[in-house]
Amino acid sequence: MKSQPKLMNYSRMKGVFDAHMEQMFKHAFINSELGMLYGDPSMFKLIIQQHKPPFIINDFRMGLIAKGHAIVRVNLVEKQLEPGMLLFVGAGTIIHPISFTEDLEIYGIGLFDDFPMPQIPSTFNGQVRDFQVKASDADITTARHIIDTIWYIVHQKGYNHQTLSCLVAAMMHLYDGVYQRHTDMLQASQSREQTIFDRFIQLVNQHCFEQHQIGYYADRMCLTERYLSTIIRQTSGVTAKEWIDRALITRIKVELMHTNKSIAQIADDLHFPNPSFFSKYFKRIIGVPPGEYRLE
Repeated sequence: MKSQPKLMNYSRMKGVFDAHMEQMFKHAFINSELGMLYGDPSMFKLIIQQHKPPFIINDFRMGLIAKGHAIVRVNLVEKQLEPGMLLFVGAGTIIHPISFTEDLEIYGIGLFDDFPMPQIPSTFNGQVRDFQVKASDADITTARHIIDTIWYIVHQKGYNHQTLSCLVAAMMHLYDGVYQRHTDMLQASQSREQTIFDRFIQLVNQHCFEQHQIGYYADRMCLTERYLSTIIRQTSGVTAKEWIDRALITRIKVELMHTNKSIAQIADDLHFPNPSFFSKYFKRIIGVPPGEYRLE
């Protein structure tokens, strides 16, 4: 059994990098401040091969898709990633890679605990868990130039940490601007129903571990439970309860497979009334009891 949660943090990524340094040093970099993917996503593929998803991200990751395509489930929602997209995932994000093409080309950075974090734009203050947005050619080119410069700097002996921090700040402000423009256009064009659905999913991602009932989300959104349930089903084809169950089950799987917590402790941490209820809930949805799933 693993001794710690499966977080895609510095120590876990460094373990993959160190074991395959010869084949990855031209396309990946890692130290206690940050990690980088530079074109070839070999580290990404090795992590998927060696560590069963889903993964929990406990830091900031920003990147861009230069080539190829991928399908990734991010915080419950399946996302189609394609060239010309800027990507951001923040702390607490749960990622489940589903598929990707062989020509996938990613450039990006991850910021670890030791990074000298600059003053950050509002998009990155915790209100937005993740985004994947199509950007203009000019914005993609600018983002790529910033990443190229960061790549060059971190390979200099005794690089200037303040310069690095300023470059990351510039990248964050670029991403913030693209995201804000995208959000403004989306709000102007999308329906009230879609807006309600997006808000519901955001709340589920934030609170489903302690709030399992639809009524809580309806109250937070100042809607009746019946109206919210109808809108979610009509908009997504999936019931509101199923969205909550998906989020809970994803977290339970992470806890079962990648921690040494007892079944009783997991049940208590996720606010189930007792271990028996927790086990019955898990078996009803997955088909096997949690203890058996843990041994697979």
